[in-house]
Amino acid sequence: MSIGLVALLDDIAALAKAAAASVDDVAGAATKASSKAIGVVIDDTAVTPQYVQGLKPERELPVIKRIARGSLINKLGIILPVALLLTWLAPWSLPILLLVGGTYLCFEGAEKVLSAWGIIKEHESSHGASDKSADPAAVEKAIVSSAVRTDLILSTEIMLVSLAGLHTNDNLSKVAIMVVVGFIMTFFVYGLVALLVKMDDLGLALVRRGQEKLGRAIVKTMPRVFRVIEVVGTVAMLWVGGHIVIDALNNLGVGALHHLVEHAAHAATHATQGLGNSLSGVVKWCVETACSGVFGLAFGALVTGLVLGLQRLLRQRAGQH
Repeated sequence: MSIGLVALLDDIAALAKAAAASVDDVAGAATKASSKAIGVVIDDTAVTPQYVQGLKPERELPVIKRIARGSLINKLGIILPVALLLTWLAPWSLPILLLVGGTYLCFEGAEKVLSAWGIIKEHESSHGASDKSADPAAVEKAIVSSAVRTDLILSTEIMLVSLAGLHTNDNLSKVAIMVVVGFIMTFFVYGLVALLVKMDDLGLALVRRGQEKLGRAIVKTMPRVFRVIEVVGTVAMLWVGGHIVIDALNNLGVGALHHLVEHAAHAATHATQGLGNSLSGVVKWCVETACSGVFGLAFGALVTGLVLGLQRLLRQRAGQH
């Protein structure tokens, strides 16, 4: 009897170790897959605070919570099932979807750069609680709906890029990893957004408690912090978008750009071999990133020109009728 109990305990211990190892594998793979979508994540973090501008301070966190809930539904209830079905039923469609997504990222990033340079007019922002006379509940509902719609696009990018970064053929593992990715990304982005949005309140609270110097410094610094996040997000969008487009084209049989970037990276690695493997690897990454970013900006500018030209043409045709 005691021998059977010991054997049972051994089996339970073995199962527990296997389960722990599996959890570690899922967590590790989820973290690695999440890192592939860093450009979209930064942009998501930069965009979301705009939606709560103009709200009463006590309503900021509840609205962010509702947006986060909608984002989680987007990722796990809509995007993940569709993406997994496509990878199972039509795996050839993933490079095409990534190409479309990468093109969108390049377009968004290039549009921001061209607007900042004054080459094109910047779109007027409809974010935030601009209508002071409207019912607060209706305003919040409109803000959440708008934010969740925007999040659907960004979350699609996050989930597709993360899914493409997986290196497992086990469907159950894919589902588990992508669910973890969905939670990690949502809590990271909206947790950080909540923290950033409430930093002004923290600064004002410090001022009221007599720590005026620190409090005022926080209040004055936050607009610059948001500006830095916006710039970094734009650069990351161009870099990640360019990289996605180049890789997707290579997977679709158009490998000229991919080979060109590889050639430049290998040349940089060869030129810096005497500096050591670590520094040489950093140089290689920098060259690949720079090439992807430059291509992303050029390609995005081309797409922006086509989109604006098409919009102008449609407006002219509409004016003729």
